[in-house]
Amino acid sequence: MPNNRNAEKALRQNLKRRIANRGQRTALRSVVKKVRVALADSTPDLAVTEASLKEAIKKLDQAAAKGLIHKNAAARTKSRLVGQKKKKFDAPQA
Repeated sequence: MPNNRNAEKALRQNLKRRIANRGQRTALRSVVKKVRVALADSTPDLAVTEASLKEAIKKLDQAAAKGLIHKNAAARTKSRLVGQKKKKFDAPQA
């Protein structure tokens, strides 16, 4: 329990921020998972994958700008997703 007014206010602010951040983080993870599921599909559709990848990149950049995740974490995730897409679609067909 907080012992003074400043600590009480800090507790309220942290709770409010935690609730807001949790929702945003969940939405971000859902968008990234959508791309991974599209890539893991046995017969992936290029248009669907590219659309979901574009949305994921946008959300990752926004999350990094807001401080929700570190900018390097966003860059790393984007790089991995794009790499997986290239591996799946740009591979030479046998």
